[in-house]
Amino acid sequence: MTLQPTDNNKRIDTLDYLRGFALLGIILVNIPALMWIAPPQFASDIAYSHFLTLFIEGKFFIIFSFLFGIGFYLFLSRAMARNDRAYVLFSRRLLILLLMGIIHFFFQPGEALTVYAIFGFLALPFYKVRKEINVIIGLILLALTAYFGMKIFMPFPLILLGLATGQYHLFENIPLHRKKILIATIVMFLVSIGSWLYQWQYVPTVNVDIDQLSRIQLEEHITNMEQFALIGLQFSPFVSAFYMGAVILCLQSALFQQLLSPLKAYGRMALTNYLGQTALILIIGHTFQLIGQLRFIESLWICLGIYVFQLICSKLWLHYFRFGPLEWLWRMGTYWTVPPLRKRKDS
Repeated sequence: MTLQPTDNNKRIDTLDYLRGFALLGIILVNIPALMWIAPPQFASDIAYSHFLTLFIEGKFFIIFSFLFGIGFYLFLSRAMARNDRAYVLFSRRLLILLLMGIIHFFFQPGEALTVYAIFGFLALPFYKVRKEINVIIGLILLALTAYFGMKIFMPFPLILLGLATGQYHLFENIPLHRKKILIATIVMFLVSIGSWLYQWQYVPTVNVDIDQLSRIQLEEHITNMEQFALIGLQFSPFVSAFYMGAVILCLQSALFQQLLSPLKAYGRMALTNYLGQTALILIIGHTFQLIGQLRFIESLWICLGIYVFQLICSKLWLHYFRFGPLEWLWRMGTYWTVPPLRKRKDS
């Protein structure tokens, strides 16, 4: 039997919008390490660094991890509906992702693909577990990993929660759940406001001359720095849920669908664009000798330029082709067939 990939007509557009939205935040967090940006010294850099810690750091990788879990469920359920060898196909898919991640790691040590591949294999047995159990296990593990600041382990419970969300068919019936999503989003927003106010109590003092601090003052300064970051991570699932809920509710309007349409193409090519972000940052950094020379706020302008470039390229590419280039290779390795890349003229 020839194994066939999922038809594009079965895609859930909301997931593509959310993937595109998540990519916008991920690059902001990744660029400082890739560009070897020194700790902020100027007021604008300090303010921007605090902005990242409060609103970006740890929030968008949570969205991506959760969406990976939903994609996990959709892939397996659709493969089983076609009587394909679902576990074989998904194992191939994860192995290819792992290989891509290992290669990516040499350029970006903080990359996420290897983590998703490893936890994807660990999550495979949970596909047959009841959705209620997956929710309970996912919430308990997420609470523990977030509370203790174990960011590297947080994707696993998020994948389980994404899997459970798929089992509940939430994203396939969003209009039916709109009121619940609205209530949950409001609650998450209120918790997020409280968490930001609480986190701000530990904002580190700026322009501190460490040599002039007493031992007690130094310990307090270090504690504030650690707590500022930790609290942000502890409450990040609530903030991420608020972000996702807000985007989902906006997408119920045709006007917002049109305004946010570039994110849809951006998200459909999420793998290509995620790896492309690293490539573009490094190319720009080495070409213009910016490695180790940028300030924090200056990295934002590079990210904005990459946004524009990738959003335009994604829209143009998908006008002529069915998949992103790396998505196409990923499918080819998964199904051991060569899916058609160019769109038919009548499609």
